[in-house]
Amino acid sequence: MDLLIDGSHELGECVLWCERTGRLLWTDIPAATLWSHSPSTGRTTSWKMPERLCSFALTGSDDRLLLGLASGLAFFSFSSGKVTRICEVESDIPATRLNDGRCDRQGRFVFGMFNQDENPKQALGGFYRLNLDLTLERLPIGNAAIANSICFSPNGRRMYFADSATREIRFADYNPCSGEVGDTHTFVAADAAPGEPDGSCIDAEGYLWTTRWGAGKVMRFAPDGRLDRVLELAAPQPSCPAFGGPDFSTLYVTSAHLGMTANDRAAAPLSGALFRQSLDVRGLPENRFLHR
Repeated sequence: MDLLIDGSHELGECVLWCERTGRLLWTDIPAATLWSHSPSTGRTTSWKMPERLCSFALTGSDDRLLLGLASGLAFFSFSSGKVTRICEVESDIPATRLNDGRCDRQGRFVFGMFNQDENPKQALGGFYRLNLDLTLERLPIGNAAIANSICFSPNGRRMYFADSATREIRFADYNPCSGEVGDTHTFVAADAAPGEPDGSCIDAEGYLWTTRWGAGKVMRFAPDGRLDRVLELAAPQPSCPAFGGPDFSTLYVTSAHLGMTANDRAAAPLSGALFRQSLDVRGLPENRFLHR
């Protein structure tokens, strides 16, 4: 993959393409910073957040994002810089914070939690959905230590997700109209790919692209779980992929240098950079959170 921005982010994450504004958005979680880059102008901008920004979603307004902050959900206005709180999440479990999230095909924001404790890192946090009326709902798919890889099949009938600590990607049967969550199934087994699954996204053909933390790879899997292709990048900790560009044929990938030693970083100096790769397949526009 090619270098786009050498941001040296400690934990670059949640990259999204906004097709209306033609810009790329992502976060550096420990720096509590939202980033934006416009490939057409080369302009890069950033905004400090009141706390760590772990994930976010586009909304019906180009001036507003739905934020997944460490402690809960909020709206953010680009023009005013104002953050408007919606709700806290798992305030009764001090060890957890928000992590990966993405809107389903009906525009509801689905996200999971991250256990900040170590040794052992137990599966304490749940998976949740913020509905369009701003009600919060816990999904019946169990707990996770590091919730990741949340994305949806093109028809919305599969919800993909992972607990990175188990190294397995799963999917749940999902009713896109009612939001009902059914049985869960193994999609990519723990021993089927190197590294840990981090962020994932779906292309227009229904194939899943997953970043493999610790392995320096992005891997594409067919809907039947078959490995289709592998991309290499000059950073061992890729964190999140997203399709973008005018025709959604560019794959963008964030990365991190979190926990790397000085020797590790010297061996992989682009860790924490943002990468891109032109492809012969196309992605899909991100679903937006459409608050009623």
